Amino acid sequence: MIAPLPLAGGEERLSREGAGLSEREPGTTDPPGRPLPQAGGGELALYVHWPFCVSKCPYCDFNSHVRAGFDQQAWRDALLADLAHEARRLPGRKLTSIFFGGGTPSLMDPVIVESIIGAASTHWATAADLEITLEANPNSVEAARFADLASAGVNRLSLGLQSFDDKALRFLGRAHSASEGFRALETSQRSFRRVSFDLIYALPGDTEASWSAMLGQALSLGTSHLSLYQLTIEPGTRFATMVARHDFEPLDTDAAAALYELTDAMTSAARVPSYEISNYARSRQESRHNLTYWRYGDYAGIGPGAHGRRLGMRTVRHRKPENFLSGIARSGHGISEEMPLSPTEAADEALVMGLRLREGVDAGAIAERFGFQSVVDWTRADRLAASGHLQRDGTRIVLTAAGRLLLDHILGEIAAVQPIAVAVAS
Repeated sequence: MIAPLPLAGGEERLSREGAGLSEREPGTTDPPGRPLPQAGGGELALYVHWPFCVSKCPYCDFNSHVRAGFDQQAWRDALLADLAHEARRLPGRKLTSIFFGGGTPSLMDPVIVESIIGAASTHWATAADLEITLEANPNSVEAARFADLASAGVNRLSLGLQSFDDKALRFLGRAHSASEGFRALETSQRSFRRVSFDLIYALPGDTEASWSAMLGQALSLGTSHLSLYQLTIEPGTRFATMVARHDFEPLDTDAAAALYELTDAMTSAARVPSYEISNYARSRQESRHNLTYWRYGDYAGIGPGAHGRRLGMRTVRHRKPENFLSGIARSGHGISEEMPLSPTEAADEALVMGLRLREGVDAGAIAERFGFQSVVDWTRADRLAASGHLQRDGTRIVLTAAGRLLLDHILGEIAAVQPIAVAVAS
């Protein structure tokens, strides 16, 4: 059995790490003379990356850095300059969400957060229900800032609890205790209308009984959104080194799959069902920012290591904080790479992202948007529908519970190797 795709880490892994980006097949051709279509409606999401952490967790492969100190004012100016560059590239858009990720953005001075929100609201028109999320760690020092962050304009907090067990927290290298986590959650619920928190499961030694108890406790705590990630061993992390030394063995894939099925059953029964492979929410409490990624909308990314996707381009900022600051001083922005997306690449990515969603994806709409007759091998899709791994309604594809366990495999099966281009009249 192939394990499901939940990944350990913060809620916004997609924006930071470029997850789901596909490689173009050799020999694939794109429609001649067709510009890459843009996301509809002029809507835009903004991701802001704060790169600093107090310490580096052993499972983390995000762009995070430990520094003895940093100049908050210099970072305020740099982020505002990077934001202004994106605004010049994207006039006339409507901002629907802002997400402060990291790193540990709750280490930011709330004045910086307020400045960025204010500048973004000046650069673009904003949705009446603008969602502004900030990731936070639950130690007492950061929790003391929650009220100030709310006053700065943050209206949704994503709290990195990761576990309710002190032994597991020590294994994960977390700087807080379980009791600190519970206190931080109570504080956040007093300060913010919407609160989400993360848990990491499928740790070595996890059982259905132990995870059921922890998840049941999580579902009783009154939040409307949960991000539940299975521990994965990422290359270049301290955990990868430890596994190579046989310091511990990751949970086997069959056991991890059983825990995923248990998670789906318990969250559904509690009316907090999954809306994406790793994210669970009550009705109308889904992260709008997340949905922009998975529905393949445009988003600008600023700050060290941030990824963006806008104007048919993929953008990547300098990862190292010092290089990012040098880029700002030299060029007025922190971009290290700005690459056009071909229609084939974009269609592949849209299919990958959309299939992660419980609502599924309209493969016909993707084909039309990017100029192809088809982006799916429908013979194989129908075979998977007959085997109970997906459901098909016209050109809309939705994975079943069995299919979600095999997402990687199904993508490899149904993604058209060479989409057929629509003829362009001469």
